[in-house]
Amino acid sequence: MTTNSQRILLVDDEQDILEFLSYNLRKEGYHVTTAENGEEALKAAKKENPHLVLLDVMMPGLDGIEVCRELRQMAGMKDVIIAFLTARSEDYSHIAGFEAGADDYINKPIKPRVLLSRIKALLRRTSVSNDSEVQDLGGIIIDRESYSVTHQGNELNLPRKEFELLALLASKPGKVFAREEILSRVWGEDVVVGDRTIDVHIRKLREKIGEDYIRTVKGVGYKFEF
Repeated sequence: MTTNSQRILLVDDEQDILEFLSYNLRKEGYHVTTAENGEEALKAAKKENPHLVLLDVMMPGLDGIEVCRELRQMAGMKDVIIAFLTARSEDYSHIAGFEAGADDYINKPIKPRVLLSRIKALLRRTSVSNDSEVQDLGGIIIDRESYSVTHQGNELNLPRKEFELLALLASKPGKVFAREEILSRVWGEDVVVGDRTIDVHIRKLREKIGEDYIRTVKGVGYKFEF
């Protein structure tokens, strides 16, 4: 996919930030659509079907967390990459964002070169690779090509990071994946996330597939068993 075919939806209630960021992104060759609030963002997402959404957290009306949650429920938006733009550094806001389905956080104030580097890294990130595109694992079927998971005959709607985490663990049942390896392979070397990020995603997966598949190895990481 070439840069000029990649669509970015930029959402922020501050006009000067919209102008500044959209100018730099368009100069780089991206197709950029802007929205000044959550309602506009949802409408633009339906119309533009973006590859990446840059979403401000603190907005009047629908805030970024609510918009992210609604985007993940929209048809065709399960695989879109969502990154929050935020000046807030509290752990709870990051956890709330990841629980809503966010892929990453980019902190304000934003430097153009740093932003462009992070965007390129986000857009080139691919799903966890495996020789077999489809795995049948004791009641769970993982299809990497279609990004779908079926549990006991029911298709699950997993956000992108939950899917990639499950696919990684299930790629080698019985192997203990260290937390450092999980962060590197699912979130990437150049992405900084909080210590609880993996724990939040594991908890959400267990809520959907049950407690029996993903085992915690204290002090090390996690493994998939069936």
